[in-house]
Amino acid sequence: MSTKGAYTEHDITVLEGLEAVRRRPGMYIGSTGVDGLHHLVWEIVDNAVDEAINGHASYLSVTIHKDGRTISVSDNGRGIPVGVVPKYGKSALELILTTLHSGGKFNQENYATSGGLHGVGSSVVNALSARLQARVRRDGKEWSQEFRRGVPKAPIAEVGPARGTGTSITFTPDPQIFGDLGFDGALIRDRLEIKAYLNAGLRVVFRDEVSGANVELRHEGGLSDLLQHLLRQAEQRPLVEPFSLRREGEGLVRTELELTWTESNREQLNTFVNGIPTREGGTHEQGLKDAVVKALRSFIEAHDLEPRGLKLTAEDLREGMLGTLSIYVPEPQFQGQTKDKLNNPEVRGQVEAMVRTALERQLHERRSWGETLIARAVQAARARLASRAAVADVKRKSAVNTRLNLPGKLADCASSDPSVCELFIVEGDSAGGSAKQGRDREKQAILPLRGKVLNTEQASLTTILKNNELTDLVKCLGCGMGKDFDLSRLRYDRVILLMDADVDGNHIATLLLTFFYRFLPGLVREGHVYIAQPPLYRIEVGKDTWWAADDAEKERILRKLPARSKPEISRFKGLGEMMPKTLYETTLDPKKRRLLRVSVPEHAQLLTDEIFAELMGKDAAARYQFIMSRVHEVDSLDV
Repeated sequence: MSTKGAYTEHDITVLEGLEAVRRRPGMYIGSTGVDGLHHLVWEIVDNAVDEAINGHASYLSVTIHKDGRTISVSDNGRGIPVGVVPKYGKSALELILTTLHSGGKFNQENYATSGGLHGVGSSVVNALSARLQARVRRDGKEWSQEFRRGVPKAPIAEVGPARGTGTSITFTPDPQIFGDLGFDGALIRDRLEIKAYLNAGLRVVFRDEVSGANVELRHEGGLSDLLQHLLRQAEQRPLVEPFSLRREGEGLVRTELELTWTESNREQLNTFVNGIPTREGGTHEQGLKDAVVKALRSFIEAHDLEPRGLKLTAEDLREGMLGTLSIYVPEPQFQGQTKDKLNNPEVRGQVEAMVRTALERQLHERRSWGETLIARAVQAARARLASRAAVADVKRKSAVNTRLNLPGKLADCASSDPSVCELFIVEGDSAGGSAKQGRDREKQAILPLRGKVLNTEQASLTTILKNNELTDLVKCLGCGMGKDFDLSRLRYDRVILLMDADVDGNHIATLLLTFFYRFLPGLVREGHVYIAQPPLYRIEVGKDTWWAADDAEKERILRKLPARSKPEISRFKGLGEMMPKTLYETTLDPKKRRLLRVSVPEHAQLLTDEIFAELMGKDAAARYQFIMSRVHEVDSLDV
């Protein structure tokens, strides 16, 4: 009778000591690839940093040796105990390095907080190393012990006198496990710099004998310095002064937070637990997100800032958020040995309550700070709605140097260098004709519009995308709109509104500004939108000529003329009446023209949004109230 495939008591295997780690390394370090290899380094570094976190060390050094596969980690902490543990008949050092779930972190009297409480880190590193040597300085002596694949070569030995205290671990990962993989110096340096940011004042030295790098990392500003580093790295500037929080207690040993917002269309949170980066977040990160959304909603409600006809989502409120959160927990529950995610359920509520209270206080005490964030969220909401309904013909337009698929009525310029090119959006074909003849054809493009464009404040995006004038304009600009807006594809450095100097011209300019502000806010924010100031009057006295943009300027010019002069005053009914040469000299020539750059100061973003909604929205009552509240500013009205 065949016994093939039988399953009996003889098939049961018990893996003793560190054999389980060598059989299934992925269970302990995630993988046997590059990430797993470097996780060995993180385990030893975290042990050294735990000494610093608990006030016993001020120095940490990491050295990659010349072979690129051996690394040393040293600290000036208390030093791993070397005395014999009576129950096991081994030194504490040997026990820690050869036995899973051993160490001093199960007792909070030794470590109030630490990166790992499972007691497997050092022993796992030892098990997966071809060679590991531990050197300990304590009690005026230095001790050493060497291991091969987790097995001690000899008992711990005293090697001589020593000054100070500390631990040094040198190990070479086993090629039987990791193949010929070597350490990545840049990756290790970056991780060490994070440790320096998280532990203000900790001196960290990194040496790479392969590349020759030798750097000292120290950041007295802690998380504040880290936030500034992240801003530089992302090439972003903060919209508001960072919000800072430092707390001890309240359910957590220590909490530190630095938070701001940028113009980026993504949120970026860097979170840490007991000095360990939690790349997948966890309950502490969710608590922070809850706090931000609840605090901002409370601020909106208290100050009646909810935008008309627009619902702000949690994602809108957090868009552009950039921050670093570091917490210290007595008993962290990580998801897996790689500690990428925190699972402690109670931490979510603790972080949420602490951050929400402090953030609400700042919002109410510094209202302009809060209004800037709400204006940022409104911008995100409008961009989100624009992106959702966008169609293919505006998702991605021609590249900067392409001339394909541009509207036939566009008189484009010859240059393909956006930094020197200008687009004049002109009112009507007649004015467009004069502008086309008078322009600098090398650098100036002309796009004539027919009549008044659509009021985009009152129209749905579907309607907007069916409007030929606006879709032609987007095609000309080349940068797309909404979530697909890409400033690098803008074909013109200056987008100039050139309208008649009268009420109708001002109305058309306002309609275009509404479109830019709502659907291409990046153009306004980065200073690419201008309003031309063509003259309304020509004043001639003999051979001298003056140009006046409006009645007030005309009167000022006349008052300065000699008493006996007889000026000849001409009023232009529109740009189409101007000779091409006159239009160039007064309005197109960069040396003589007057342009107004359109900008919205940070403190006025929310007010600007409200004004557009009231003046251009469907609510006639709000528009009437706005006009009547400012009627005293108008000298006369044409009826």
